[in-house]
Amino acid sequence: MSAAGIAVAANLGGVSLKALPPLSLYVHIPWCVKKCPYCDFNSHEARSEVPEQDYVRALVMDLELALPQIWGRRVYSIFFGGGTPSLFSARAIDELLAAFRARLNLAADAEITLEANPGTFESAKFRDYRACGVNRLSIGIQSFDPAKLKALGRIHDGEEARRAIGIAQAHFDNINLDLMYALPQQTLHEAEQDIDTAASFGTNHLSAYHLTIEPNTLFYRYPPPLPDSELAADMQDMIEERLAGKGYVNYETSAFAQPGRECRHNLNYWRFGDYVGIGAGAHSKLSFPDHVLRQIRCKQPREYLHKTAAAAPVQEEHAVLPGDLGFEFMMNALRLTGGFEVALFAERTGLPISTVEQPLQEAVRRGLITRDHMRIAPTQRGQRFLNDLLQLFLPPGAPATKEKTWQSD
Repeated sequence: MSAAGIAVAANLGGVSLKALPPLSLYVHIPWCVKKCPYCDFNSHEARSEVPEQDYVRALVMDLELALPQIWGRRVYSIFFGGGTPSLFSARAIDELLAAFRARLNLAADAEITLEANPGTFESAKFRDYRACGVNRLSIGIQSFDPAKLKALGRIHDGEEARRAIGIAQAHFDNINLDLMYALPQQTLHEAEQDIDTAASFGTNHLSAYHLTIEPNTLFYRYPPPLPDSELAADMQDMIEERLAGKGYVNYETSAFAQPGRECRHNLNYWRFGDYVGIGAGAHSKLSFPDHVLRQIRCKQPREYLHKTAAAAPVQEEHAVLPGDLGFEFMMNALRLTGGFEVALFAERTGLPISTVEQPLQEAVRRGLITRDHMRIAPTQRGQRFLNDLLQLFLPPGAPATKEKTWQSD
């Protein structure tokens, strides 16, 4: 931890963690074949050959520099996100996993996820991913409709999406399909066809995200014609109903899983667990007995490589103020449709639940949550108006929105 971070932590007061939460590792690979017009993640078009080996070395060094902050702690999941991690060779992923196993106390049954896009699928490559230890795939399908895929700027078509799922199922039994809805000029019937097609493959996990227009994207500058809020809500209702009928549990705002097949890495985010993030632009959240620390790595790949070689990959670092911890916990935990056990709040923030008693009472009054002495959970209304619910927990004087500090898909 930097001297500035230590000084801030020393003056926090009030935070007392009796035990540290579970720990995950996030690995960011920032390159993609083509930048999608809706994407606001830290991804960069690979206009020339990707510096795979240099980046692998940097990731290993980045982890080594982080080891003093997590020494001895068990790691329960690894997530390769991006960008498009499947641009990297199986040899590179194998090298990384070998380096992680040598340096981390990695759980024997750790969930190891790799994000992949259909345009990068080759059967032998994905067989080799499985052989080196990747045991879960998350495939960015988004839609099976050629016109919708074109509108989204995707590099694959519907047939390539189907082929990619077939290849994945030949080598993996733990697969997530990412879908989007409320797409440009999408009808309710078209959204239903996408969901039914995705569910027909029987993968154990599906994610369905509402397309939103984010700043710093091409869609923000040139907005496409999107379904209105009423139609988008009808699509959300349809998705929940159709997937429930096919045996999927909607355990998080946008996530659906067959019973017992929830994504363990993402659940760790939602339960306010810890994660060390390595790679360009990756975020970390690390707990200590008397404070919670957040870090952000250098965002631009070239700068990240340079700074990591100089043993300085972290661009920003700060200890979370006690007044912000309640909001940050709720921003994650209230995404879970089943909510959280009351005791988890104190366990993960080091603060008593009484510190958020006033916003909890207001949320109950508005019908946004249910609560008893054991559990707090969003109502269906709270799930639909999640942003309104979370605003109640913002500390006085805080901006109306905050940047998300987790990375997942």
